[in-house]
Amino acid sequence: MAVVNVRNLIKVAALVAAAALPAFAAKAEAPASRPNIIFIMADDLGNADLGYRGHEIVTPNIDKLATEGVRLEDFYGMPVCTPSRAQLMTGRYAMRYGLQTLVIFPSHTYGLATDERTLPQALKEAGYKTLMVGKWHLGHADRKYWPQNRGFDYFYGNIVGEVDYFTRERGGLIDWQRNGEFLEEHGYYTDLIGDDAVRLIDQQDGKQPFFLYFASLASHAPYQAPEAAIEKYKSVADPFRRTYSAMISELDVQVGRMVAELDKKGLRDNTIILFSSDNGGATNALFAQGAKSNAERGSEEGGIAVDQKPPASNAPFSGGKGSLREGGVRVVAFANWPAKLKPRVVDAPLDMVDVMPTLLALAGAKGSPDHPFDGKDMWATIADGAPSPHDDVLINVEAFRGSVRKGDWKLIKIALLPGKTQLFNVAKDPGETTDVAADNPDIVKDLEERLMTYANEQKPALWIKAQPGFVGEQGKTVIDADFDIDDGGLPHERVALPAK
Repeated sequence: MAVVNVRNLIKVAALVAAAALPAFAAKAEAPASRPNIIFIMADDLGNADLGYRGHEIVTPNIDKLATEGVRLEDFYGMPVCTPSRAQLMTGRYAMRYGLQTLVIFPSHTYGLATDERTLPQALKEAGYKTLMVGKWHLGHADRKYWPQNRGFDYFYGNIVGEVDYFTRERGGLIDWQRNGEFLEEHGYYTDLIGDDAVRLIDQQDGKQPFFLYFASLASHAPYQAPEAAIEKYKSVADPFRRTYSAMISELDVQVGRMVAELDKKGLRDNTIILFSSDNGGATNALFAQGAKSNAERGSEEGGIAVDQKPPASNAPFSGGKGSLREGGVRVVAFANWPAKLKPRVVDAPLDMVDVMPTLLALAGAKGSPDHPFDGKDMWATIADGAPSPHDDVLINVEAFRGSVRKGDWKLIKIALLPGKTQLFNVAKDPGETTDVAADNPDIVKDLEERLMTYANEQKPALWIKAQPGFVGEQGKTVIDADFDIDDGGLPHERVALPAK
C-alpha cells in the first residue's frame, strides 16, 4: 500500500514554486485601463445572513459594497462546494468534467481535469498577476491539481475542504501551505488570509493588473470564531447561530481591510470586486458537521450533531446546501466597481459559469476553443440592465436528479424511484411552495427536453466512480502516492491511500 512522505513533498513543491518565480517576475506590464479583479467567495453563506439582507448579523463593509454596487438577485451557484468552485474556475458546467456530484473528500485522489483551462491561467497569459488566498477544494492528492499548478502565481491557504479554523487540521494533517510549503501557524483562519490579502494588495504598483481570489472558509462548519467576536452576539440564544454570526462578521472585517488597502494604494477606481457564496447555507446537519464529528470534538469546538439544527438562514427560499431548491443554489452575489457600475438590482438569471467569460472580456483574455464556455458574458446585464444572456440555465444534472431554469420557470426532476418532476414559477413563488407541473404540461415538456439534452452530455461523476473503492472512513487525507508520510512536523498520524 502506497504512502506519502510530507518532508519530500515539501522539498519538491518548494522547488517547483521557486522555479516559477522568474516567470512571475518577468510578466510584461499591461495597460492600466484593464481592471484589477478581486473575487470574494464566501462558503455556505445563508441567503439571509448579511446585514443588508435584513438580518441581525453585522456586516457594514459587505453591505456598502452590495448597496453601492450591482446586486445579482437571481445568481446561481451549485448545491455544494467543489462543483461551484469548478464552474467559477472554468466557465463550464461541472457535469462536463465529472465534478457535478458532491465534493472531493480528503480520501479522494481525483481533481479538476487538467485539460480544463482555468480563469487564472487565461488571465495570467493576458499579463495579470494571479493570486489566491484561502480554500481550494478542487484536488489535493497530486500536485498537478494544486492552485499554483492551475494558473496561480501565488497561493496561501488550504487545498482540501473544511479544516479547523485555529489549527488547520483535517484528517490527521495540517492542511496549510504557501506555494507548496506546508506551514504550522498560529491564528484564526479568516484573519490569516485577510492579512495576506492586504499584504498582496500593498505590493501592487498599479502598472500590472492583478487577479486576487479570496476564497473564505467562513461560514462553513466547524462553527468557530474568536471569543471576542462571539461575545458581540451574546444576545443570540442559539450557540451555533451566535458563533456563525461572529464568523460572518469576521469575514466582513477582512473585506473592509481589503477595500481600505485598495483606497490607500489608489487602486479602487480600477478594481472590480465580485462577491458570491458557493452555495446556500447548510440547513441539514449532514452538511454541517464540521472537521470532526460532534462526538469527536464536542460542540464547543464547532462540531454539530446529526440531530441538531444548523444556524444558517436561506429565507425566503426553501432548502439548503446539497439541495436543488433555491435555498441550496441561488446565492448571495454582487459586483462593485465605482468607476464603471451604478447601483442597481438585477433580477435576470445568471450563473457562476458566467464569471469567467465576463472577466476575460474585460481583461482582453481568451478562453479555450476546444473547451467552449457554457457561461455567457453578463457585462451588459450587470452594467446596463440588459436581459439575461441565457436562454436557459442548467442548475445541475446528475445520474439521479437534475434541474434547469428558463425565464421564471424552474424544473426539478428526481430520477430515483419512484421519481418525481416538479415545476415552479420562482418569480412568483421563490419559496417553491406550489408545484404547478400538472397545470403547465407544455412548459414541463420543454424543460424536460432541455434537461435531458444536458444529461446526455454529462461525463460520469467522479465521486460516484470513486466510492466503490472505499469502505468506512472517508476523512483520511491523501497526497500524491509517490511519497511517504512521516511526521515531518505536520501530519498527526500515518495516513495511507485507499486500496485500488
